Amino acid sequence: MINTPGSRLTWQFPGPYRIVDDCGGAFALGTIGGSVFHSIQGFRNAGKGTKLRGALTKVVSNSPRTAGSFSMWGLMFTTADCTFAHIRGKEDPWNSIMSGFTTGFILALPNGYWAATGSGVVGGILLGMIEGISIMMNRMAGEEAYRENDTNRRMFEDPHAEPPPPETPSLGSVFGMFGPQTQTNQ
Repeated sequence: MINTPGSRLTWQFPGPYRIVDDCGGAFALGTIGGSVFHSIQGFRNAGKGTKLRGALTKVVSNSPRTAGSFSMWGLMFTTADCTFAHIRGKEDPWNSIMSGFTTGFILALPNGYWAATGSGVVGGILLGMIEGISIMMNRMAGEEAYRENDTNRRMFEDPHAEPPPPETPSLGSVFGMFGPQTQTNQ
């Protein structure tokens, strides 16, 4: 089977296509985000009557650097992610967390070992928070889909039945940290 971009094999076994794709996506994100950020900064710092020229000059001189930095970060992160997925033999949130640490560490290594360690820890913590939020959102969406499908099944079995009233979630079920919560009516 040929491993072409977009095929099932590409996403099942991460490899060079994913690395190049993520690197290009990070470059585009850095280009667009850097252009917006630097144009606002250039507009604000330019003198009266030269606002547009100041914004354009700032974008032309600084956006390529921002895009290159984003691209390098994307390249390092995806390479580490694919490497950990290959070594461990599975795709899970730990790969992303370890990749965040590795990326932060390697990119800050020219500043010294302690700076690299601190940057790696920050990268790992940030990716851990992102993965945690992602898991929480997926869990909440899954519970909502299950409730909706259960309601639809009951309505299909008895078309004249009244739909159940919507449930108001408790604080624990909103955050999903303590498992499924049941609300007691008093």
